[in-house]
Amino acid sequence: MEFITNNLPLLIPIILIQLTLVVFALADLLRRENTRGPKWVWVLVILFVNMIGPIIYFLVGRDEA
Repeated sequence: MEFITNNLPLLIPIILIQLTLVVFALADLLRRENTRGPKWVWVLVILFVNMIGPIIYFLVGRDEA
């Protein structure tokens, strides 16, 4: 517990960035008609691959066609 309280100023921005990425990725996913692969797989990637999941979705999952 002491580790968390000592490093809280460093953890808060990381948590906020993670939440922002997840919210924007999920909102974008819901708005898009076409994606590269099933949407349910992208939801799992976005939610469970932490910081890298939304970034992977934005780089690979969006179908611009």
